Formats: sequence, structure tokens, C-alpha cells
Amino acid sequence: MRTHRIRTAVLAGTTATLALGLAACGGADGGDKADAKTATTRTVGTGTGAVEGASADAGTDSVTVGKASAAAQGTVKAKAQATATRQCNGDEMSYSVVHRFAKQQGEHLLITATNADATPCWVTSYPSVMLGDTTKVLPHSAKDAPGGAARITVRPGAKVYSAVNLFTESTRTHTSGDLSIALRDRTGDTGPGTDQAAFDGKGIPSKFTWTSADVTNWNKTKPYDY
Repeated sequence: MRTHRIRTAVLAGTTATLALGLAACGGADGGDKADAKTATTRTVGTGTGAVEGASADAGTDSVTVGKASAAAQGTVKAKAQATATRQCNGDEMSYSVVHRFAKQQGEHLLITATNADATPCWVTSYPSVMLGDTTKVLPHSAKDAPGGAARITVRPGAKVYSAVNLFTESTRTHTSGDLSIALRDRTGDTGPGTDQAAFDGKGIPSKFTWTSADVTNWNKTKPYDY
């Protein structure tokens, strides 16, 4: 029993000693705890800031992605509109024919086609032309520049040009002041034709003479513009 009491006393003394030690160091422990709490708070604060920064970056990325998506959609829309442009069928075209350089070298009929419709359309190749009361469609000019297979978009009010080259190579000639014009597609199929009269540069009806003739491709600029 005594031994037990001694051990109990020793334990009690030890406990008292530890209590005094803790009391004496109470300020330090309190500071450590406060620092630890502050450190924890700062760490959490830093972590929150990092999260907020990441959210801001994510927002910026979202805006960038949104802009890129809008640009891509705009490009797709523009391509779709370009693809959706129909071929001109001739009904929307307003024609004029000017007889230029009559009885001179380089004599030709300048054909101007204007899109009188409210929507754009495209032409390709060269027009199908028959002169006077003949039934033969004129061939394409062998001296014409390449590129007739391309599509030329004609916007409302815009113009495209072609020329009928006139040649008098013998006494067996034809004379007329009229011609028929029709559009054709890439396969050579011809749409409805329209009868036109030729005029000189002053707007006076003009007759032309030819032995043979050919036609140039549609172009956005006037052929033989000199």
C-alpha cells in the first residue's frame, strides 16, 4: 500500500510540476496557437484568392472561346451564303449592246449585262449569241483569256461584260442590227434567250456586218476597253 501511495504522490507531484510549467509557458503557447490560427487563416485566404484568380482566368478563357466560336460561326455563315448564291437564269438580267469601231479593225459588239434583281446570282462561261436571223450559236473566241469555267457573282446593280468579235473575211457577208443573247451554265446548257438591238456610242441603232464572229467570256471589266 505504501508503495502505491508513493507512486500516487509522485504522479501527483509530476502533474503539479507539469501544470506549473504549462502555466509559466502559457503566453508562448497562446502565441503559437494564435500564429497557427493566423497561418491557417492566411493559407485559407491565399487558397481562396487562388481559386478566385482561377475563376477569373476561366472567365477570360470563356470569353476568348466565345469570340472564337462567334468568328467560326461567321465564317461558316459567309461560306453558306456564298454556296447558296444561285445561278443567274437570264430573267433578272438587263442587257445593252453597243456597236464599237464599226468597219474598223477591232470591230465588235460590247454586251453589258446588269443584275436588275434584288439578290446576287452568278454567271459563268460566255453567252450564247445568235446574230440576225441566223440559227447558229457563235463559238467561244480562241484568243480569249482562260478562266471561263469560274463563277462570277453579280450583285444587285452590278455589271458583267462580253464581246462579239466581228470579222469580214470575204464578200459573203451578213448584215443585221439584231441579235439574241442567252446565259449558259458550265455544261454548256443554254437558258432562255432575249432579243436585243445594237446601238452606236450615241444611242442610235447601228447595223453590223460579218462573215464570221466569236464571243468572249463574261468578265467584270470591259474587253477591248480602248
